[in-house]
Amino acid sequence: MFPQNGCLIAYCLLFVLLLQRDLMKTPAWQRKEGKDPKGGLNAKGRASYNKATGGNLKPPAPNPKNEKDAKRRKSFCARMSGMPGPMKDDKGKPTRKALSLKAWNC
Repeated sequence: MFPQNGCLIAYCLLFVLLLQRDLMKTPAWQRKEGKDPKGGLNAKGRASYNKATGGNLKPPAPNPKNEKDAKRRKSFCARMSGMPGPMKDDKGKPTRKALSLKAWNC
């Protein structure tokens, strides 16, 4: 009925390792697939963050159409502009900070 020579243990170990790999996978907002190359998070990253933290991240509002979005943009620009860190990395490429400020038209 059971596999011979300890194969059952090997199958169980393999199952546990595969299960751990899936459970220990980091959320999309922390990986490249959840980040927008133009700065900030893409839709998948925002959904992943909202699910993990119970937050309510919305897409950037670079050209606000209402007063609420204009206030969001102003608040984001004020907070993010004051963050420490360079606007370019050692290779001269813009950092994630610079890209997100550009995406919001700051």
